[in-house]
Amino acid sequence: IPLFTTAKSYPWYTTRTPLSLPLPTTPNNKTYRYRYAINRAGIFHRWEEPSDGGGIEEFRAQQTINSSGNIAVHTVPLRLLHGGEIYTVNDVLGVTGGPPDIDHIKMRNNFSSVGSLARKNASAGSLYGLNSRNNSAVGMTDQGSKKKVGFAPQPPPTSHRSSEAGAIKQAVHLTSSDGLIVVSAFLPVHLTRSNDGEWSADWDYEALLSMQTHLRVTRVGTVKWRGWHGNVGGGKSDESGVPVDERHKVEAVLRPFNCVPVWVPTTLFGEMYNGFCKGVLWPILHNVASVYSTPQTGGNTEKPDPDKDIEPYDSQYAEYSMDDVAQGPIHGDGGREGELWAAFTAVNRHFTDVIIQCFNEGDLIWIHGFHLMILPSFLTRRISMAKIGIFLHTPFPSSEIFRTLWCREDLLRGMLNADQVGFHLFEYARHFLTCCRRLLGLNYGMFPDSSGGHNLAIDTNGRHVSVTSIHAGVEPPVLHQVLSHKSTCDRVASIRNQFRGKVIFAAIDRMESLKGIPLKLIALERFLQRCPEWAGKIVVVQVGISAFERGDDYTKTRNEIISMVTNINNRWPGTVQFQECAESEMRLQQRMALLRAADVVMVTTIRDGLNLIPLEFTIAHLDALTEQGRNDGRKRGLCILSEFSSCTRVMRGALHVNPWKISEIATAFYQALTMSEDERMRRISIASEFVTRVTTQRWALAVMLDLKGVQKNEDAGKYAGAGLGLGFRLLGMDSKFNSLDANSVARAYRSAKSRLILLDYGGTILANDNLDQLQRFQFVKKSRPPSVPTEGLISTLKELCSDHRNIVFVVSGKERHSLTKTLCHIPNLGLAAEHGMFVSWPTPKVGGKRRWETLVPDQDRSWRSIATMIMEVYTSRTHGSYIEETEMKVLWQYRDADPEFGYLQSRELEDHLSNVLRGFSVDILHGGVEEGGYVEVRPKGVNKGVVSMHIIKNMEKIFNKGKLEFALVIGDDHCDEPMLSVMRQVGRRASEAHIAKKGGQPLAPLPATIAQVDVSSCDEYISSNLKCFTSTVGKKPTAAANYVNDVEDVHELLESLVKVTTRETVHSGFYSVVDLKTMDDTPTSPGPEAVKFDAQTSWQRSLSMCQLHTPDMSGEPTDARVSNNLDDFLGTMEEDGEDDDNFF
Repeated sequence: IPLFTTAKSYPWYTTRTPLSLPLPTTPNNKTYRYRYAINRAGIFHRWEEPSDGGGIEEFRAQQTINSSGNIAVHTVPLRLLHGGEIYTVNDVLGVTGGPPDIDHIKMRNNFSSVGSLARKNASAGSLYGLNSRNNSAVGMTDQGSKKKVGFAPQPPPTSHRSSEAGAIKQAVHLTSSDGLIVVSAFLPVHLTRSNDGEWSADWDYEALLSMQTHLRVTRVGTVKWRGWHGNVGGGKSDESGVPVDERHKVEAVLRPFNCVPVWVPTTLFGEMYNGFCKGVLWPILHNVASVYSTPQTGGNTEKPDPDKDIEPYDSQYAEYSMDDVAQGPIHGDGGREGELWAAFTAVNRHFTDVIIQCFNEGDLIWIHGFHLMILPSFLTRRISMAKIGIFLHTPFPSSEIFRTLWCREDLLRGMLNADQVGFHLFEYARHFLTCCRRLLGLNYGMFPDSSGGHNLAIDTNGRHVSVTSIHAGVEPPVLHQVLSHKSTCDRVASIRNQFRGKVIFAAIDRMESLKGIPLKLIALERFLQRCPEWAGKIVVVQVGISAFERGDDYTKTRNEIISMVTNINNRWPGTVQFQECAESEMRLQQRMALLRAADVVMVTTIRDGLNLIPLEFTIAHLDALTEQGRNDGRKRGLCILSEFSSCTRVMRGALHVNPWKISEIATAFYQALTMSEDERMRRISIASEFVTRVTTQRWALAVMLDLKGVQKNEDAGKYAGAGLGLGFRLLGMDSKFNSLDANSVARAYRSAKSRLILLDYGGTILANDNLDQLQRFQFVKKSRPPSVPTEGLISTLKELCSDHRNIVFVVSGKERHSLTKTLCHIPNLGLAAEHGMFVSWPTPKVGGKRRWETLVPDQDRSWRSIATMIMEVYTSRTHGSYIEETEMKVLWQYRDADPEFGYLQSRELEDHLSNVLRGFSVDILHGGVEEGGYVEVRPKGVNKGVVSMHIIKNMEKIFNKGKLEFALVIGDDHCDEPMLSVMRQVGRRASEAHIAKKGGQPLAPLPATIAQVDVSSCDEYISSNLKCFTSTVGKKPTAAANYVNDVEDVHELLESLVKVTTRETVHSGFYSVVDLKTMDDTPTSPGPEAVKFDAQTSWQRSLSMCQLHTPDMSGEPTDARVSNNLDDFLGTMEEDGEDDDNFF
């Protein structure tokens, strides 16, 4: 029977569900005996031993070990157990003295047999809270005994939890039935075409994604073939990519590899890859945004001329100008950036189409590389329930660099449409989190997961996007196989013979400025100047990989390197061996041969993402730790790593240098040559720990487990899309969150005799003045007048208030004088100011002063001066913050301040105010950046939810209304959420009461977005037939059940309710479609004389949209009209009960 644990419950293990055990009835069996087996990697290792109990000396001193041979055995006295009951048995591995602790779980149902208990196991586990989030392991009631054995305190038993505690949380596992789609810019295969046109393929074992796994993996990407980058072939041939008529052959060859190619026009792919990815994104992702460098066109289609004149090298100038790395069209380039962006999005759409074809329900989608950063946006639009992860193998820049991109928001939202975003280092993840915080205003933090732990995630639109940082590794078996190959051994011997007697420093870098090759050569020159005795004893083998896609940057770097190498070799002959080669000429086998022959490897990048060369070098020299390796006379196995390379964080045994500090690199040369044997062995041992422990497969497994463990509801209705184009985003919300149905509202409104309409002011019936930060500041400082209602809105509100069955309230956060100034001339309109602190009940009088009452007693206001004085201190030291005072509250606004500093200051202010104002009856509220960024102090117990309940309770007393039968509540922001939550719960209680009367099935629980409030005090004031409609303005996570798109939709909805009211009392000679249908279909007596319509009049009526003459019962013509528009139609509609389902 397997046991499981979680990060929260470790070291306690438990079964998934209660076990059904037969209890012997014979008197000879007085105990139940069992023992634990220890497995490793799913294979039996050994039975438990008494030593597994650890340092539990108190128990060991008193116990007598029960054993069978040397095997510990646990015993449970059967006298403590009773049939048909559930118990929790607690014991410790290896500790077998005395009976274990047993917790009795009270059962609601008694099972007559073990079989019936077994059939109820799954439900019982959920019913009694076993293995739930708060009790993943075996619970113990005796907390004292737990402390005795030295373990962390266990949560108390959760047997008191109800059946709504939730389903059992299953541990995440990857099995062979799991599907995985791995998406990358290039497939990890090598294609070969013979002279007769036959194609063959082989794995590219050097590629990170070529690893083999037990999962059902489908790989999607483009294939590299001549001209794939959009360049013309040699001799200006027109060959570019795989010929169209041979693509089916390539697809057939790739099918056994489970690889699906994406066919993209080579010119388009070249624009995307060379132009946008390498010309725009690559520098930015590597923290390069110099405005002084010469802009590039980005889309180079011709290789630079490597033989053009080499400029004289000036080491002093180069040392100070290395920050001016070629940019690409980042700051604009005559519209060129638009073309490159179009190519980038087009290629991502090509990938989307292929992935959709390969996707099966339940598959995981794992996207790799910055080339496909916006791919999640396209995928979530079409397969919203797929679990999508994206992993970047490049660094991620700081927000100050990333914000220089014109497409920054689209790229961030593209990544956030995934469910998991992965990086190799937390440093890169931290920059990504900061960008989301500063550029999109999103919050991030540690959020609880389904296993009881917490994950780092970004909160966006009601979803949590997990952010992981796991560094990749290498596959030691593959590398050992390459190292043991005869050709590799021969190549190693050749290199060693070529540089016999010298210490070999090896470096393999791409020929671009970011790799820092000139800095390395400057440091070598300085080292030899200061330590001339090492001249002729060392050699630096520098391999440069041609980087034609970097354009002029490649040419400049190449010329600079050649000039420096020439100067160094002229002074110290044979010190530097420089070789330039294509990437295809320095594959894994050639690279491992050089790394094996070298004594020290050097990586001096200015900024680098995933670089596996130091890891491969460490694998190549693992034998240096053996006795034979120590005696070979070589000082080998050391790495000199730039602190700006990702592997620096995991290669702790390397010599870390700042490449910009030339003296550090020169010192590293000296340390590597003079290091003691003990220190060298210690550093190699530390470095080897990571490369042998974290392999590529283990890295992929960790990321995949995190992706599969992402909490994503299986109900597709739980998520909704919003936005157009690349502004599309996935919203997490209630599964039935739909647009407000005006037909349903109108039907319920028409039949109700007691109605309540609660409307927010700004952002709901009036355009929101708070959207623009400058406008908000001007309103606070009274230098800009606020928006005022239109005449049409005023007329609509008057019509609604004129209906004696309606109670209409405008509930706003504005002050009393603001509402009075704009809405006091509307009779019978109720007003609630400052979130309900002040209430003015509906009155037929207009103009003049309105009578206001306070929701809570008007108490001591001395706290205002104290709060203002404290806020002034924080305002003086937080640029962009200001104080906003109203009649009953004080706010400290930091929406214009630096997001992170403002948030830190707000937390400190909140804590300061809480301590100082502890003796006052006030609430201190904190709204994050997405809510506007403020700290508010207001009287305790005031919010829109409380005032909505207050209005309901006073309806009968003040308005002589019956029980509430209809409610319409509309708001737009976080301040309206309490009102929406309360009213939705009021409507839910009415629905539950109605269902209980009919004996129907109970309703599903309300979503977690609703703050639970006790609204039972409103029960006596509402009808069991209450129809309650709650809506928010805009599609976003909310407590409301529905949404409307904008303020105009709110106006249209209110106008439609006015038409329903008008239709009941006013008839202006118009006939609606329903009226005409009634005249045809409801004769008063059988026969043709009931209504005298002949074929001719019917035909005339169908053609006319204006005047029409029909004979009445007396035979004399009467004038009638057909409604010309929706307003006429609504104004003439007769009340016809519930049969009119679609009268809009």
